[in-house]
Amino acid sequence: MYGLFLRHFYLIKSSLPRVLDLIYWPTIQIILWGFISKFFSLYSNYYNDTLGVILTCAILYDILFRSSISFNMLFLEEIWSRNFTNLFIAPLKIKEIIVSLIFTALIRTLIGLIPAIILTSPLFGVSILKLGFPLLLLFLSLYIFGITLGLFVSAGLLRFGPSFENIAWSSLFLLAPLGCIYYPLEILPNFFQIIAKGLPLVYIFDETRNILLNSSINYENLKQAYILNLIYLTLGIGLFYFAFIRARIKGTLINMGE
Repeated sequence: MYGLFLRHFYLIKSSLPRVLDLIYWPTIQIILWGFISKFFSLYSNYYNDTLGVILTCAILYDILFRSSISFNMLFLEEIWSRNFTNLFIAPLKIKEIIVSLIFTALIRTLIGLIPAIILTSPLFGVSILKLGFPLLLLFLSLYIFGITLGLFVSAGLLRFGPSFENIAWSSLFLLAPLGCIYYPLEILPNFFQIIAKGLPLVYIFDETRNILLNSSINYENLKQAYILNLIYLTLGIGLFYFAFIRARIKGTLINMGE
């Protein structure tokens, strides 16, 4: 029993990602729900339709989550099945892999979201379709950012291997408090506001609340979100190529998942 305890203790002690993973989840949960509680305590009359706004934002956030995770699943499944080497032996170019993942992520995202969207109307009387045409613009912006996050995480998997797997699942939850999904930017402390303004999520969800509460659309928010998305997407593609080249030079592609 002592030997088994030592085995797991040394695994935790010698691995910074494992230690961070233990600290990460409770911290993020407390921060996120702390900001949500603070918002409702200070602005209890902010929403005319609290249920509708919260559920709509939750569904939109799930678009981001599903698109990013779906993008990463190819690499994770290849690592789990010890088939990673075969993927890169195949006559596929990097750009072809990225494009195929983009379309695969779209299909997986729609499969996961359509039932949820259908159920919210009879169960809660809420329909995300009330957003109208802007829903398409919001969906596309969230999908692009989800793909971008998928590129960053996949680059990490190429560079660091399976040890980077926890980041694939936790990166999106790290952005949740700063993304201002359920509350306005003003709820965050000043320092966090500066960081949050660099995320397209802030402008996407701010515009979502604006459409639902005021029945109007501010294209400046959408423009800012798309500009940031373009910047991050370019960085994500560049990082993916860089990670692949470095992994090929170091020879880590051969023993990935072994």
